[in-house]
Amino acid sequence: MDFWTDMSRAAPARVVVDGVEIGRGSRVRLRPGPHADAMDALLAGRAAVVEGIDQDETDAVRLAVTLEDDPGRDLGDARLPGHRFFFAPGEVEPLPRGRRILVAGIGNVFLGDDGFGVAVAHRLAARPLPPGVAVVDFGIRGLDLAYALQDDWEAVVLVDAAPRGGAPGTLHVIDGAPDAAAGADLATHGMDPVRVLALARRLGRVPARVLVVGCEPGAAGETDDGVAAEPSPPVRAAIEEAVRLVEGLVHEISSTDASPGKVELP
Repeated sequence: MDFWTDMSRAAPARVVVDGVEIGRGSRVRLRPGPHADAMDALLAGRAAVVEGIDQDETDAVRLAVTLEDDPGRDLGDARLPGHRFFFAPGEVEPLPRGRRILVAGIGNVFLGDDGFGVAVAHRLAARPLPPGVAVVDFGIRGLDLAYALQDDWEAVVLVDAAPRGGAPGTLHVIDGAPDAAAGADLATHGMDPVRVLALARRLGRVPARVLVVGCEPGAAGETDDGVAAEPSPPVRAAIEEAVRLVEGLVHEISSTDASPGKVELP
């Protein structure tokens, strides 16, 4: 077998560690061996998520992982260096998986109230959440979010500034993937969640559970150059309430084995 044929072989989808199957999305504790380099040794004891499994020409298997508490974990999922690390199967300890839930902050921080979802995501990323929950600031990167939804998330919570005709700062929860008919209710300056979900569906999948936590924006409040970096007072006041709301949602989803519709929304 020549080199290129050898390198084209697919790596295994799963490996067994301590009697537990490990694959993409599995949670592990990093236990680098005695000959680990300095960087790997610094990661000892950290919780991580398996992003993929690689196999070289000698059949050696390495698990590509991203750190569970890395705010830039989505960059590791995008295979960018500095956020993605490699460990042998014998250097990890399987952890309970938990329900895989993606909390996606959406919005443009340079357009005042439109940055609501991003502000909520930043605060949530610094708080303890159930195993399997990832918080990612997607900003206006709709294509990245559509591709991220192709992973095996059981639920996604989209956090966004969403005008629905209420008082500025009013929070609302939509339980269920909105369809195109609801697009006007969910329009944003930089990314339309309805279009993102439609693209994700065309790419292959949308998580079984979709929730939208929206905040009624106030006046645009743009400056002369069209930029309003600060949210309006009502929206700013709603950010911490939204953080608690999203925390409640992910804790309820994580603690139930219910089918869609059984989570009691605040």
